[in-house]
Amino acid sequence: MNKKITSLIVVSLILMMFGCAQNPYGNAYNVSDTREVQSVYYGTIVRTQAVTIDGSNNGVGTLAGGAVGGLLGSKVGGGTGSVIATIGGAVLGGVLGSAAEGGITKRNGVNLTIKLDSGRTISIVQQVNPKVTFQVGQRVQVNLNMSGGGARVTPI
Repeated sequence: MNKKITSLIVVSLILMMFGCAQNPYGNAYNVSDTREVQSVYYGTIVRTQAVTIDGSNNGVGTLAGGAVGGLLGSKVGGGTGSVIATIGGAVLGGVLGSAAEGGITKRNGVNLTIKLDSGRTISIVQQVNPKVTFQVGQRVQVNLNMSGGGARVTPI
């Protein structure tokens, strides 16, 4: 395999890994969220806590890293040595790709404890939106997807 094809494969795999990013804030909706009935509640924030949201590891990084590692390993040596290097490169690449994907998808979040107007207290974790700061005593709207798709908190 020549260097141009190898480079094309590496770039394609990297673009696949980063192309999955979405707007994760409370103001972003997936297509599956549209036309879904949501219950709306109002309340007051009684506590905020910074949290880290560990990204999901959907395997793209592992596969991409394994493929790249295998390709690079196959260039080493010949015969049995090449096979061992290919396998070792694929395993090491997979481990590194998985770690990279986990680091890339890690996000800053906030755990909001909210006293609803009904008297009930709830807690919701969502990703931090740099344009929105939640504070204790702030009035908020909570949108709860009735089909179990999650909840969102937005300032009023």
